[in-house]
Amino acid sequence: MTFVVKPQTHHPKLPLNEIGLTRRDYEGSVSTLCAGCGHDSVSAAIVQACAELSIPPHRFAKVSGIGCSSKTPSYFLNKSHGFNSVHGRMPSVMTGANLANRDLYCIGVSGDGDSASIGMGQFAHIMRRRINMLYIVENNGTYGLTKGQFSATNDKGSTSKKGAPNLYEPIDLVSMALQIGASFVARSFSGDKHQLVPLIKAGLRHKGIAFIDVISPCVAFNNHQGSTKSYEHVRQYTHNVVNADYIEEHDEIIADYLPGTREDVAMPDGSILRLYKLDEAYDPHDRVGALNYVQRHQEKGEAVTGMLYIDPLAADCHEIMDTVQTPLNELVEEDLCPGNKVLQSINDSFR
Repeated sequence: MTFVVKPQTHHPKLPLNEIGLTRRDYEGSVSTLCAGCGHDSVSAAIVQACAELSIPPHRFAKVSGIGCSSKTPSYFLNKSHGFNSVHGRMPSVMTGANLANRDLYCIGVSGDGDSASIGMGQFAHIMRRRINMLYIVENNGTYGLTKGQFSATNDKGSTSKKGAPNLYEPIDLVSMALQIGASFVARSFSGDKHQLVPLIKAGLRHKGIAFIDVISPCVAFNNHQGSTKSYEHVRQYTHNVVNADYIEEHDEIIADYLPGTREDVAMPDGSILRLYKLDEAYDPHDRVGALNYVQRHQEKGEAVTGMLYIDPLAADCHEIMDTVQTPLNELVEEDLCPGNKVLQSINDSFR
């Protein structure tokens, strides 16, 4: 097995942010994902966003579940607090981290399988409880680690690599987040860093739950004609769509287009990903309007990207629960055991 280590020395003229760090100081390990995976573009966008915000890396907590997407926290913020949890349970672990230390910037990374299937219940409740965090779903519509089965977000009518159509309606996490009460909801494309980086920066600065659904194409197992979220590799004279021990390298897919316009993004195999960017007249403060807007364009086969909804008066779980200002790990014995008199007054308040 070969291990690739990033060089420890940096170019002396790398630009510095406001606290004297370079972009390299926010990077992580070398990615082991497939060459051309959209998830690596999301990691790069997180690195750029955090560096531009000039937040010290040790003030971040990053948590993930299980899946290709949940490997990505290894590839950014290597000097931050991190935890790779069990499948679908990232929200529980992140809830504990945020409640224990409200001063941390919390980033939860999940996938469409991790959030829309086994973790659906946890996804719903962390949205309604408004934990102060950035929740990113890297959405490719497939189970990459188990060889490409449909995930719950795969669009009805799209085909598997064997040609079988998906017979079920997709779960749209954006619509769910809007309905359940998330105070910041956005969607983007991993190849559109000009849109994604600002959304990540805004999500990190938002007080309350910030949710970003990122369409992040899979190059390995969802690469056939008929897929709506990933690449297609249909070879005229080849029966094997995927050679599992070799992943053909592709150039990064880039999308850069004006607000209020559509763009068809050509994948390396000839398939098309159709995107629609919100126009400047769109009102991101109308929750019901945002839900209708997303669903109208879904019926046309378009993935609406951009800032879909934000509540400028949002409150987070600490305000709702009236928690103590001091992080729990900084509380002293006098705070935790204030004595019988204080305990008696608390008991009296419940009578």
